[in-house]
Amino acid sequence: MDSEKPPFRRSQAWFGRQDRDGFVHRSWIKNQGYPHDLLDGRPIIGICNTWSELTPCNGHFRELAEFVKRGVYEAGGFPLEFPVMSLGETQLRPTAMLFRNLASMDVEESIRGNPIDGVVLLMGCDKTTPSLMMGAASCDLPTIGLSGGPMLNGKFRGKDVGSGTGVWQMSEMVRAGEMTMAEFSSCESDMHRSSGTCMTMGTASTMASMVEALGMALPENAAIPAADTRRKRLAQLTGRRIVEMVKQDIKMSQIMTRQAFENAIRTNAAIGGSTNAVIHLLAIAGRIGVDLKLEDFDKLGSEVNNILNLQPSGKYLMEDFCYAGGLPAVMREILPMLHGDALTVNGKTIRENVANAPCYNRDVIKTVDDPFMPAAGIAVVRGNLAPNGAVIKPSAASKHLLQHRGPAVVFESIEEFHAKIDDPDLDIDENSVMVLKNCGPRGYPGMAEVGNMPLPPKVLKKGITDMVRISDARMSGTAYGTTVLHTSPEAAAGGPLAVVQNGDMIELNVPERKLHLEISDEELARRLALWKSPEKPKRGWYKLYVETVQQAHLGADLDFLVGGSGAAVPRDSH
Repeated sequence: MDSEKPPFRRSQAWFGRQDRDGFVHRSWIKNQGYPHDLLDGRPIIGICNTWSELTPCNGHFRELAEFVKRGVYEAGGFPLEFPVMSLGETQLRPTAMLFRNLASMDVEESIRGNPIDGVVLLMGCDKTTPSLMMGAASCDLPTIGLSGGPMLNGKFRGKDVGSGTGVWQMSEMVRAGEMTMAEFSSCESDMHRSSGTCMTMGTASTMASMVEALGMALPENAAIPAADTRRKRLAQLTGRRIVEMVKQDIKMSQIMTRQAFENAIRTNAAIGGSTNAVIHLLAIAGRIGVDLKLEDFDKLGSEVNNILNLQPSGKYLMEDFCYAGGLPAVMREILPMLHGDALTVNGKTIRENVANAPCYNRDVIKTVDDPFMPAAGIAVVRGNLAPNGAVIKPSAASKHLLQHRGPAVVFESIEEFHAKIDDPDLDIDENSVMVLKNCGPRGYPGMAEVGNMPLPPKVLKKGITDMVRISDARMSGTAYGTTVLHTSPEAAAGGPLAVVQNGDMIELNVPERKLHLEISDEELARRLALWKSPEKPKRGWYKLYVETVQQAHLGADLDFLVGGSGAAVPRDSH
Protein backbone atom coordinates (compact mmCIF):
# COMPACT_ATOMS: atom_id res chain seq x y z
CA MET A 1 0.00 0.00 0.00
CA ASP A 2 1.42 3.40 -0.99
CA SER A 3 2.16 5.54 2.11
CA GLU A 4 0.65 8.62 0.42
CA LYS A 5 -2.81 7.05 0.04
CA PRO A 6 -5.39 7.08 2.87
CA PRO A 7 -5.37 3.79 4.78
CA PHE A 8 -8.27 1.39 4.30
CA ARG A 9 -8.56 1.27 8.07
CA ARG A 10 -7.05 3.55 10.67
CA SER A 11 -4.63 0.87 11.82
CA GLN A 12 -3.28 0.54 8.29
CA ALA A 13 -1.60 3.93 8.68
CA TRP A 14 0.76 1.93 10.90
CA PHE A 15 0.71 -1.63 9.58
CA GLY A 16 -0.22 -1.19 5.92
CA ARG A 17 2.77 0.86 4.81
CA GLN A 18 5.43 -0.66 2.56
CA ASP A 19 8.32 1.49 3.71
CA ARG A 20 10.76 1.86 6.59
CA ASP A 21 8.14 2.97 9.11
CA GLY A 22 5.77 0.16 8.11
CA PHE A 23 8.66 -2.23 8.73
CA VAL A 24 9.16 -0.74 12.21
CA HIS A 25 5.49 -0.97 13.20
CA ARG A 26 5.07 -4.54 11.96
CA SER A 27 8.41 -5.97 12.95
CA TRP A 28 8.38 -4.82 16.54
CA ILE A 29 4.87 -6.05 17.27
CA LYS A 30 5.81 -9.41 15.74
CA ASN A 31 8.26 -9.92 18.62
CA GLN A 32 5.26 -11.19 20.59
CA GLY A 33 4.85 -14.05 18.14
CA TYR A 34 2.02 -12.65 16.02
CA PRO A 35 1.91 -13.96 12.42
CA HIS A 36 2.01 -11.48 9.55
CA ASP A 37 -1.55 -12.10 8.38
CA LEU A 38 -2.97 -10.53 11.56
CA LEU A 39 -1.66 -7.22 10.20
CA ASP A 40 -3.11 -7.62 6.72
CA GLY A 41 -5.95 -5.13 7.09
CA ARG A 42 -8.26 -6.91 9.51
CA PRO A 43 -9.78 -4.71 12.26
CA ILE A 44 -7.39 -4.00 15.11
CA ILE A 45 -9.39 -4.00 18.33
CA GLY A 46 -8.00 -2.27 21.40
CA ILE A 47 -9.08 -3.81 24.70
CA CYS A 48 -8.88 -1.00 27.22
CA ASN A 49 -8.30 -2.80 30.51
CA THR A 50 -8.60 -1.31 34.01
CA TRP A 51 -7.33 -4.46 35.72
CA SER A 52 -5.39 -3.82 38.92
CA GLU A 53 -4.82 -5.70 42.13
CA LEU A 54 -5.32 -2.34 43.85
CA THR A 55 -8.83 -2.19 42.37
CA PRO A 56 -10.55 -5.26 43.88
CA CYS A 57 -13.71 -4.79 41.81
CA ASN A 58 -11.65 -5.21 38.62
CA GLY A 59 -9.32 -7.94 39.85
CA HIS A 60 -10.80 -10.56 37.49
CA PHE A 61 -10.31 -8.53 34.29
CA ARG A 62 -7.24 -10.43 33.12
CA GLU A 63 -9.43 -13.48 32.59
CA LEU A 64 -12.36 -11.46 31.23
CA ALA A 65 -10.12 -9.88 28.60
CA GLU A 66 -9.18 -13.33 27.31
CA PHE A 67 -12.83 -14.07 26.53
CA VAL A 68 -13.14 -10.75 24.68
CA LYS A 69 -10.09 -11.75 22.64
CA ARG A 70 -11.71 -15.08 21.72
CA GLY A 71 -14.66 -13.23 20.28
CA VAL A 72 -12.48 -10.77 18.38
CA TYR A 73 -10.48 -13.57 16.79
CA GLU A 74 -13.66 -15.49 15.92
CA ALA A 75 -15.02 -12.47 14.07
CA GLY A 76 -11.82 -11.93 12.11
CA GLY A 77 -10.27 -9.13 14.13
CA PHE A 78 -6.93 -8.77 15.90
CA PRO A 79 -7.20 -7.89 19.63
CA LEU A 80 -4.50 -5.91 21.37
CA GLU A 81 -4.95 -5.32 25.10
CA PHE A 82 -3.63 -2.15 26.73
CA PRO A 83 -3.70 -0.87 30.32
CA VAL A 84 -4.99 2.46 31.54
CA MET A 85 -5.12 4.05 34.98
CA SER A 86 -7.35 2.01 37.27
CA LEU A 87 -9.42 3.79 39.90
CA GLY A 88 -10.34 1.71 42.93
CA GLU A 89 -13.02 3.22 45.14
CA THR A 90 -12.05 1.30 48.26
CA GLN A 91 -8.29 1.92 48.31
CA LEU A 92 -7.46 5.13 46.45
CA ARG A 93 -7.05 8.36 48.46
CA PRO A 94 -8.13 11.09 48.83
CA THR A 95 -10.91 9.97 46.46
CA ALA A 96 -11.06 8.14 43.15
CA MET A 97 -13.14 11.02 41.80
CA LEU A 98 -10.06 13.27 41.93
CA PHE A 99 -8.54 11.06 39.24
CA ARG A 100 -11.57 10.35 37.03
CA ASN A 101 -10.62 13.07 34.58
CA LEU A 102 -6.94 12.08 34.64
CA ALA A 103 -7.86 8.50 33.77
CA SER A 104 -10.07 9.78 30.96
CA MET A 105 -7.05 11.58 29.50
CA ASP A 106 -5.07 8.34 29.68
CA VAL A 107 -7.87 6.53 27.82
CA GLU A 108 -8.31 9.22 25.18
CA GLU A 109 -4.64 9.57 24.31
CA SER A 110 -4.01 5.81 24.43
CA ILE A 111 -6.78 5.23 21.90
CA ARG A 112 -5.84 8.10 19.60
CA GLY A 113 -2.11 7.46 19.64
CA ASN A 114 -2.22 3.76 18.80
CA PRO A 115 -3.15 1.63 15.76
CA ILE A 116 -6.71 0.96 16.87
CA ASP A 117 -9.87 0.69 14.73
CA GLY A 118 -12.34 -0.10 17.50
CA VAL A 119 -12.33 -0.35 21.27
CA VAL A 120 -13.73 -2.60 24.00
CA LEU A 121 -13.87 -0.82 27.36
CA LEU A 122 -13.42 -3.14 30.37
CA MET A 123 -14.86 -1.27 33.34
CA GLY A 124 -16.21 -2.10 36.75
CA CYS A 125 -15.42 -0.03 39.85
CA ASP A 126 -17.28 3.27 40.13
CA LYS A 127 -15.00 5.75 38.33
CA THR A 128 -13.57 3.31 35.79
CA THR A 129 -16.85 3.36 33.86
CA PRO A 130 -17.25 7.13 33.41
CA SER A 131 -13.54 7.71 32.87
CA LEU A 132 -13.38 5.14 30.07
CA MET A 133 -16.62 6.37 28.51
CA MET A 134 -15.43 9.99 28.65
CA GLY A 135 -12.04 9.28 27.14
CA ALA A 136 -13.44 7.08 24.38
CA ALA A 137 -16.18 9.62 23.59
CA SER A 138 -13.55 12.28 22.93
CA CYS A 139 -12.12 9.97 20.23
CA ASP A 140 -15.44 8.71 18.81
CA LEU A 141 -14.30 5.41 17.31
CA PRO A 142 -16.50 2.30 17.17
CA THR A 143 -16.67 1.40 20.87
CA ILE A 144 -18.49 -1.06 23.10
CA GLY A 145 -18.59 -1.30 26.89
CA LEU A 146 -18.27 -4.42 29.02
CA SER A 147 -18.75 -4.22 32.76
CA GLY A 148 -17.13 -6.68 35.14
CA GLY A 149 -20.37 -7.53 36.93
CA PRO A 150 -21.42 -7.43 40.59
CA MET A 151 -20.29 -9.78 43.36
CA LEU A 152 -22.45 -12.61 44.61
CA ASN A 153 -24.74 -11.70 47.47
CA GLY A 154 -23.03 -11.23 50.81
CA LYS A 155 -24.06 -13.75 53.46
CA PHE A 156 -23.85 -13.03 57.19
CA ARG A 157 -25.52 -15.05 59.93
CA GLY A 158 -28.10 -16.52 57.62
CA LYS A 159 -29.04 -13.25 55.95
CA ASP A 160 -28.06 -11.38 52.79
CA VAL A 161 -25.86 -8.34 53.34
CA GLY A 162 -25.04 -5.73 50.74
CA SER A 163 -21.79 -3.97 49.95
CA GLY A 164 -21.53 -0.57 51.53
CA THR A 165 -25.14 -0.49 52.64
CA GLY A 166 -24.52 -3.17 55.27
CA VAL A 167 -21.33 -1.41 56.37
CA TRP A 168 -23.16 1.88 56.94
CA GLN A 169 -26.00 0.13 58.79
CA MET A 170 -23.79 -1.95 61.07
CA SER A 171 -21.31 0.83 61.82
CA GLU A 172 -24.21 2.96 63.05
CA MET A 173 -25.32 0.03 65.22
CA VAL A 174 -21.83 -0.09 66.74
CA ARG A 175 -21.94 3.65 67.45
CA ALA A 176 -25.40 3.27 69.00
CA GLY A 177 -24.19 0.43 71.24
CA GLU A 178 -26.37 -2.16 69.49
CA MET A 179 -23.50 -4.24 68.06
CA THR A 180 -20.00 -4.97 69.32
CA MET A 181 -16.90 -4.20 67.30
CA ALA A 182 -16.07 -7.92 67.28
CA GLU A 183 -19.45 -8.73 65.77
CA PHE A 184 -18.98 -5.97 63.21
CA SER A 185 -15.54 -7.21 62.22
CA SER A 186 -16.73 -10.80 61.82
CA CYS A 187 -18.73 -9.73 58.75
CA GLU A 188 -15.66 -8.62 56.76
CA SER A 189 -15.09 -11.97 55.05
CA ASP A 190 -18.79 -12.69 54.60
CA MET A 191 -19.83 -9.53 52.79
CA HIS A 192 -17.45 -9.73 49.83
CA ARG A 193 -17.08 -13.36 48.85
CA SER A 194 -16.49 -13.31 45.08
CA SER A 195 -14.93 -11.17 42.39
CA GLY A 196 -16.91 -8.20 41.14
CA THR A 197 -18.28 -4.83 42.14
CA CYS A 198 -20.67 -3.87 44.95
CA MET A 199 -23.79 -6.01 44.69
CA THR A 200 -26.06 -3.21 45.86
CA MET A 201 -27.35 -0.54 43.46
CA GLY A 202 -24.26 1.51 44.21
CA THR A 203 -22.42 3.62 41.69
CA ALA A 204 -20.72 0.67 39.97
CA SER A 205 -23.98 -1.17 39.26
CA THR A 206 -25.71 2.10 38.47
CA MET A 207 -23.11 3.03 35.87
CA ALA A 208 -23.13 -0.49 34.41
CA SER A 209 -26.87 0.01 34.03
CA MET A 210 -26.35 3.44 32.46
CA VAL A 211 -23.97 2.00 29.87
CA GLU A 212 -26.60 -0.57 28.94
CA ALA A 213 -29.42 2.00 28.96
CA LEU A 214 -27.38 4.31 26.73
CA GLY A 215 -27.11 1.46 24.24
CA MET A 216 -23.35 1.22 24.68
CA ALA A 217 -23.27 -2.40 25.92
CA LEU A 218 -24.97 -5.63 24.96
CA PRO A 219 -28.23 -6.49 26.75
CA GLU A 220 -27.77 -8.05 30.22
CA ASN A 221 -24.49 -6.18 30.81
CA ALA A 222 -25.67 -4.56 34.04
CA ALA A 223 -26.63 -7.46 36.27
CA ILE A 224 -24.88 -10.75 35.41
CA PRO A 225 -22.64 -11.50 38.42
CA ALA A 226 -18.89 -11.47 37.88
CA ALA A 227 -18.67 -15.08 39.07
CA ASP A 228 -21.39 -16.29 36.67
CA THR A 229 -20.08 -17.94 33.49
CA ARG A 230 -22.63 -15.91 31.54
CA ARG A 231 -20.36 -12.89 32.14
CA LYS A 232 -17.66 -14.69 30.15
CA ARG A 233 -20.17 -15.50 27.44
CA LEU A 234 -21.11 -11.83 27.26
CA ALA A 235 -17.42 -10.93 27.00
CA GLN A 236 -16.95 -13.27 24.06
CA LEU A 237 -20.04 -11.91 22.30
CA THR A 238 -18.77 -8.39 22.95
CA GLY A 239 -15.51 -9.28 21.23
CA ARG A 240 -17.39 -10.57 18.21
CA ARG A 241 -19.64 -7.56 18.03
CA ILE A 242 -16.93 -4.87 18.12
CA VAL A 243 -15.41 -6.32 14.94
CA GLU A 244 -18.75 -5.97 13.18
CA MET A 245 -19.13 -2.43 14.52
CA VAL A 246 -15.80 -1.51 12.93
CA LYS A 247 -16.87 -3.02 9.62
CA GLN A 248 -20.17 -1.09 9.82
CA ASP A 249 -18.37 2.04 11.12
CA ILE A 250 -20.83 2.54 13.99
CA LYS A 251 -19.31 5.24 16.18
CA MET A 252 -20.15 6.31 19.73
CA SER A 253 -21.75 9.54 18.52
CA GLN A 254 -24.34 7.55 16.54
CA ILE A 255 -25.45 5.76 19.71
CA MET A 256 -24.97 8.32 22.48
CA THR A 257 -27.53 10.82 21.23
CA ARG A 258 -29.77 13.11 23.24
CA GLN A 259 -32.42 10.38 23.11
CA ALA A 260 -29.99 7.86 24.58
CA PHE A 261 -29.22 10.12 27.53
CA GLU A 262 -32.91 10.67 28.16
CA ASN A 263 -33.35 6.89 28.21
CA ALA A 264 -30.54 6.61 30.73
CA ILE A 265 -32.00 9.28 33.02
CA ARG A 266 -35.40 7.58 33.09
CA THR A 267 -33.84 4.16 33.60
CA ASN A 268 -31.77 5.49 36.48
CA ALA A 269 -34.96 6.68 38.16
CA ALA A 270 -36.67 3.33 37.59
CA ILE A 271 -33.83 1.40 39.26
CA GLY A 272 -33.29 3.86 42.13
CA GLY A 273 -29.78 4.52 40.83
CA SER A 274 -26.99 6.46 42.47
CA THR A 275 -26.85 10.26 42.58
CA ASN A 276 -23.36 9.84 41.13
CA ALA A 277 -24.98 9.00 37.79
CA VAL A 278 -25.88 12.69 37.52
CA ILE A 279 -22.32 13.96 37.62
CA HIS A 280 -20.99 11.19 35.37
CA LEU A 281 -23.69 11.40 32.69
CA LEU A 282 -23.24 15.18 32.54
CA ALA A 283 -19.51 14.70 31.97
CA ILE A 284 -19.96 11.98 29.34
CA ALA A 285 -22.54 14.09 27.50
CA GLY A 286 -20.12 17.01 27.51
CA ARG A 287 -17.49 14.87 25.78
CA ILE A 288 -19.80 13.58 23.04
CA GLY A 289 -21.41 16.98 22.42
CA VAL A 290 -24.91 16.35 23.79
CA ASP A 291 -26.50 19.34 25.52
CA LEU A 292 -27.46 17.81 28.86
CA LYS A 293 -28.32 19.92 31.90
CA LEU A 294 -28.79 19.25 35.59
CA GLU A 295 -32.46 20.21 35.22
CA ASP A 296 -32.96 17.31 32.80
CA PHE A 297 -32.60 14.81 35.63
CA ASP A 298 -35.46 16.43 37.50
CA LYS A 299 -37.59 17.12 34.45
CA LEU A 300 -37.19 13.66 32.90
CA GLY A 301 -36.66 11.38 35.88
CA SER A 302 -38.09 12.75 39.11
CA GLU A 303 -41.65 11.55 38.44
CA VAL A 304 -40.61 8.11 37.19
CA ASN A 305 -41.60 5.32 39.58
CA ASN A 306 -38.85 3.25 41.16
CA ILE A 307 -39.77 -0.31 40.22
CA LEU A 308 -36.67 -2.09 41.53
CA ASN A 309 -36.73 -3.42 45.08
CA LEU A 310 -32.98 -3.32 45.63
CA GLN A 311 -30.61 -2.08 48.32
CA PRO A 312 -29.94 0.62 49.43
CA SER A 313 -33.53 1.71 48.74
CA GLY A 314 -35.06 -1.75 49.00
CA LYS A 315 -34.49 -5.36 50.02
CA TYR A 316 -32.72 -7.38 47.32
CA LEU A 317 -29.25 -7.41 45.73
CA MET A 318 -27.83 -7.48 42.20
CA GLU A 319 -27.66 -11.27 42.02
CA ASP A 320 -31.41 -11.36 42.65
CA PHE A 321 -31.88 -8.62 40.04
CA CYS A 322 -30.09 -10.76 37.45
CA TYR A 323 -32.22 -13.82 38.18
CA ALA A 324 -35.38 -11.71 38.03
CA GLY A 325 -34.63 -10.56 34.48
CA GLY A 326 -32.04 -7.82 34.83
CA LEU A 327 -32.14 -4.41 33.22
CA PRO A 328 -33.96 -5.55 30.03
CA ALA A 329 -36.97 -6.44 32.21
CA VAL A 330 -36.93 -2.98 33.80
CA MET A 331 -36.59 -1.23 30.45
CA ARG A 332 -39.41 -3.30 29.00
CA GLU A 333 -41.64 -2.19 31.87
CA ILE A 334 -40.88 1.52 31.26
CA LEU A 335 -40.63 1.21 27.45
CA PRO A 336 -43.50 3.66 26.82
CA MET A 337 -41.36 6.31 28.56
CA LEU A 338 -38.26 5.53 26.50
CA HIS A 339 -37.12 6.42 23.01
CA GLY A 340 -37.57 2.92 21.65
CA ASP A 341 -35.97 3.71 18.30
CA ALA A 342 -32.61 4.62 19.88
CA LEU A 343 -29.77 2.61 18.32
CA THR A 344 -27.62 0.28 20.42
CA VAL A 345 -24.24 -1.35 19.87
CA ASN A 346 -25.71 -4.65 18.71
CA GLY A 347 -27.26 -2.84 15.73
CA LYS A 348 -30.78 -3.17 17.12
CA THR A 349 -32.96 -0.56 18.77
CA ILE A 350 -33.80 -0.39 22.46
CA ARG A 351 -37.31 -1.55 21.61
CA GLU A 352 -36.05 -4.59 19.71
CA ASN A 353 -33.72 -5.50 22.57
CA VAL A 354 -36.24 -5.35 25.41
CA ALA A 355 -39.72 -5.80 23.88
CA ASN A 356 -39.86 -9.47 24.88
CA ALA A 357 -37.65 -9.37 27.96
CA PRO A 358 -39.14 -11.65 30.65
CA CYS A 359 -39.52 -10.87 34.34
CA TYR A 360 -39.22 -13.86 36.65
CA ASN A 361 -39.76 -12.23 40.04
CA ARG A 362 -42.26 -9.41 40.58
CA ASP A 363 -41.11 -8.93 44.15
CA VAL A 364 -37.74 -7.77 42.80
CA ILE A 365 -38.88 -5.98 39.63
CA LYS A 366 -42.24 -4.35 40.16
CA THR A 367 -44.57 -2.87 37.55
CA VAL A 368 -45.09 0.79 36.77
CA ASP A 369 -48.66 0.51 38.01
CA ASP A 370 -47.60 -1.18 41.25
CA PRO A 371 -44.16 0.33 41.89
CA PHE A 372 -41.75 -0.23 44.72
CA MET A 373 -41.73 3.53 45.29
CA PRO A 374 -43.69 6.14 43.33
CA ALA A 375 -42.06 9.23 41.78
CA ALA A 376 -38.70 8.53 43.38
CA GLY A 377 -36.23 9.75 40.75
CA ILE A 378 -33.45 12.17 41.64
CA ALA A 379 -34.70 15.66 42.51
CA VAL A 380 -32.85 18.93 41.96
CA VAL A 381 -33.31 21.58 44.65
CA ARG A 382 -32.36 25.24 44.36
CA GLY A 383 -32.37 28.42 46.40
CA ASN A 384 -30.00 30.94 47.86
CA LEU A 385 -27.99 28.07 49.37
CA ALA A 386 -27.56 26.32 46.01
CA PRO A 387 -28.01 28.83 43.15
CA ASN A 388 -26.79 26.31 40.57
CA GLY A 389 -28.61 23.41 42.14
CA ALA A 390 -28.09 20.44 44.43
CA VAL A 391 -29.41 16.89 44.25
CA ILE A 392 -31.23 14.54 46.58
CA LYS A 393 -32.36 10.94 46.13
CA PRO A 394 -35.89 10.68 47.57
CA SER A 395 -35.91 6.89 47.29
CA ALA A 396 -33.07 6.74 49.83
CA ALA A 397 -34.47 9.50 52.07
CA SER A 398 -36.93 9.54 54.97
CA LYS A 399 -40.28 10.77 53.75
CA HIS A 400 -40.94 12.91 56.81
CA LEU A 401 -37.68 14.81 56.27
CA LEU A 402 -38.33 15.80 52.66
CA GLN A 403 -39.96 18.90 54.13
CA HIS A 404 -37.90 20.10 57.06
CA ARG A 405 -36.74 23.29 58.75
CA GLY A 406 -34.00 23.32 61.34
CA PRO A 407 -30.89 25.05 62.70
CA ALA A 408 -27.54 24.43 61.02
CA VAL A 409 -24.75 22.56 62.75
CA VAL A 410 -21.71 23.44 60.66
CA PHE A 411 -18.53 21.47 59.99
CA GLU A 412 -15.89 23.35 58.01
CA SER A 413 -14.15 20.15 56.89
CA ILE A 414 -14.52 16.40 57.14
CA GLU A 415 -11.72 16.39 59.73
CA GLU A 416 -13.68 18.80 61.92
CA PHE A 417 -16.73 16.61 61.49
CA HIS A 418 -14.92 13.51 62.70
CA ALA A 419 -13.38 15.42 65.59
CA LYS A 420 -16.74 16.71 66.87
CA ILE A 421 -19.54 14.34 65.87
CA ASP A 422 -19.08 11.86 68.76
CA ASP A 423 -18.76 14.60 71.40
CA PRO A 424 -21.73 14.26 73.78
CA ASP A 425 -21.56 18.03 74.37
CA LEU A 426 -22.10 18.85 70.68
CA ASP A 427 -25.17 21.08 70.39
CA ILE A 428 -27.17 18.91 68.01
CA ASP A 429 -30.39 16.93 67.96
CA GLU A 430 -32.62 15.24 65.39
CA ASN A 431 -34.13 18.57 64.31
CA SER A 432 -30.75 20.01 63.37
CA VAL A 433 -29.47 20.27 59.80
CA MET A 434 -25.93 18.96 59.46
CA VAL A 435 -23.87 21.11 57.08
CA LEU A 436 -20.49 19.96 55.72
CA LYS A 437 -18.29 22.36 53.74
CA ASN A 438 -15.19 22.21 51.56
CA CYS A 439 -15.76 18.72 50.17
CA GLY A 440 -16.59 19.66 46.58
CA PRO A 441 -14.49 19.38 43.41
CA ARG A 442 -11.99 22.06 44.44
CA GLY A 443 -12.40 21.78 48.18
CA TYR A 444 -11.43 18.20 48.99
CA PRO A 445 -10.11 18.25 46.22
CA GLY A 446 -11.99 15.74 44.11
CA MET A 447 -15.47 15.78 45.67
CA ALA A 448 -15.24 12.79 47.99
CA GLU A 449 -18.07 10.47 49.06
CA VAL A 450 -18.47 11.96 52.52
CA GLY A 451 -21.92 13.54 52.16
CA ASN A 452 -23.67 10.72 54.03
CA MET A 453 -22.35 11.93 57.38
CA PRO A 454 -22.83 9.46 60.25
CA LEU A 455 -25.28 10.66 62.86
CA PRO A 456 -24.14 11.65 66.36
CA PRO A 457 -24.35 8.80 68.90
CA LYS A 458 -26.61 10.76 71.21
CA VAL A 459 -29.20 10.95 68.41
CA LEU A 460 -28.73 7.31 67.40
CA LYS A 461 -29.33 6.20 70.98
CA LYS A 462 -32.79 7.79 70.79
CA GLY A 463 -33.62 5.40 67.96
CA ILE A 464 -33.30 8.15 65.34
CA THR A 465 -31.68 6.83 62.15
CA ASP A 466 -31.86 9.81 59.78
CA MET A 467 -31.32 13.56 59.75
CA VAL A 468 -31.13 16.20 57.03
CA ARG A 469 -27.55 16.54 55.80
CA ILE A 470 -26.30 19.11 53.30
CA SER A 471 -22.88 19.30 51.63
CA ASP A 472 -20.99 20.00 48.43
CA ALA A 473 -19.74 16.41 48.57
CA ARG A 474 -21.01 13.23 46.93
CA MET A 475 -22.11 10.05 48.66
CA SER A 476 -21.63 6.42 47.82
CA GLY A 477 -24.42 4.94 45.76
CA THR A 478 -24.63 2.25 48.43
CA ALA A 479 -25.50 4.86 51.07
CA TYR A 480 -28.88 6.18 52.13
CA GLY A 481 -30.48 9.00 54.09
CA THR A 482 -31.93 12.47 53.58
CA THR A 483 -28.76 13.89 52.12
CA VAL A 484 -28.56 16.96 49.90
CA LEU A 485 -25.46 16.63 47.74
CA HIS A 486 -23.43 18.35 45.00
CA THR A 487 -24.36 21.83 46.28
CA SER A 488 -23.23 24.25 43.59
CA PRO A 489 -21.28 26.46 43.69
CA GLU A 490 -19.22 24.62 46.29
CA ALA A 491 -17.85 26.25 49.41
CA ALA A 492 -14.25 26.34 48.14
CA ALA A 493 -15.44 28.27 45.08
CA GLY A 494 -17.15 30.89 47.22
CA GLY A 495 -20.64 29.47 47.02
CA PRO A 496 -23.19 30.44 49.70
CA LEU A 497 -22.52 27.15 51.50
CA ALA A 498 -19.17 28.65 52.53
CA VAL A 499 -20.80 31.24 54.80
CA VAL A 500 -23.44 29.17 56.60
CA GLN A 501 -23.05 29.61 60.36
CA ASN A 502 -24.11 27.54 63.34
CA GLY A 503 -27.71 28.27 64.23
CA ASP A 504 -28.74 29.59 60.81
CA MET A 505 -32.16 28.23 59.96
CA ILE A 506 -32.31 26.14 56.78
CA GLU A 507 -35.43 25.02 54.96
CA LEU A 508 -35.50 21.94 52.75
CA ASN A 509 -38.67 21.43 50.74
CA VAL A 510 -38.17 18.71 48.15
CA PRO A 511 -41.74 18.80 46.75
CA GLU A 512 -41.21 22.51 46.00
CA ARG A 513 -37.56 21.91 44.97
CA LYS A 514 -36.40 24.46 47.52
CA LEU A 515 -33.22 24.79 49.59
CA HIS A 516 -33.17 28.07 51.48
CA LEU A 517 -30.85 29.70 54.00
CA GLU A 518 -33.01 31.95 56.14
CA ILE A 519 -30.90 35.09 56.18
CA SER A 520 -31.44 38.33 54.26
CA ASP A 521 -29.87 38.96 50.88
CA GLU A 522 -27.91 41.79 52.47
CA GLU A 523 -26.51 39.55 55.20
CA LEU A 524 -25.60 36.85 52.66
CA ALA A 525 -23.79 39.45 50.53
CA ARG A 526 -21.97 40.80 53.60
CA ARG A 527 -20.73 37.34 54.59
CA LEU A 528 -19.64 36.48 51.05
CA ALA A 529 -17.68 39.75 50.81
CA LEU A 530 -15.66 38.69 53.87
CA TRP A 531 -15.02 35.15 52.61
CA LYS A 532 -11.44 34.26 51.72
CA SER A 533 -10.51 31.64 49.15
CA PRO A 534 -8.59 28.64 50.52
CA GLU A 535 -4.96 28.19 49.51
CA LYS A 536 -4.57 26.33 46.22
CA PRO A 537 -2.24 23.39 45.53
CA LYS A 538 1.20 24.42 44.30
CA ARG A 539 2.08 21.67 41.82
CA GLY A 540 1.21 18.52 39.95
CA TRP A 541 -2.15 17.04 39.14
CA TYR A 542 -3.79 18.64 42.18
CA LYS A 543 -2.85 22.10 40.88
CA LEU A 544 -4.09 21.41 37.33
CA TYR A 545 -7.28 19.87 38.65
CA VAL A 546 -8.20 22.64 41.07
CA GLU A 547 -7.46 25.36 38.53
CA THR A 548 -9.55 23.83 35.73
CA VAL A 549 -12.28 21.64 37.25
CA GLN A 550 -15.85 22.69 36.58
CA GLN A 551 -18.56 22.75 39.21
CA ALA A 552 -20.79 19.79 39.99
CA HIS A 553 -23.79 21.02 37.99
CA LEU A 554 -21.59 20.83 34.87
CA GLY A 555 -20.25 17.34 35.58
CA ALA A 556 -16.95 18.28 37.27
CA ASP A 557 -14.93 17.68 34.10
CA LEU A 558 -11.86 19.80 33.43
CA ASP A 559 -12.83 22.79 31.32
CA PHE A 560 -10.27 22.04 28.59
CA LEU A 561 -11.42 18.41 28.23
CA VAL A 562 -15.05 19.15 27.36
CA GLY A 563 -15.72 18.04 23.77
CA GLY A 564 -13.44 15.84 21.71
CA SER A 565 -10.62 15.82 19.20
CA GLY A 566 -11.70 12.82 17.13
CA ALA A 567 -9.37 9.99 16.15
CA ALA A 568 -7.45 11.32 13.18
CA VAL A 569 -4.15 9.49 12.75
CA PRO A 570 -1.41 11.54 14.47
CA ARG A 571 1.78 12.52 12.67
CA ASP A 572 4.56 9.96 12.36
CA SER A 573 6.70 9.01 15.35
CA HIS A 574 9.89 8.38 13.35
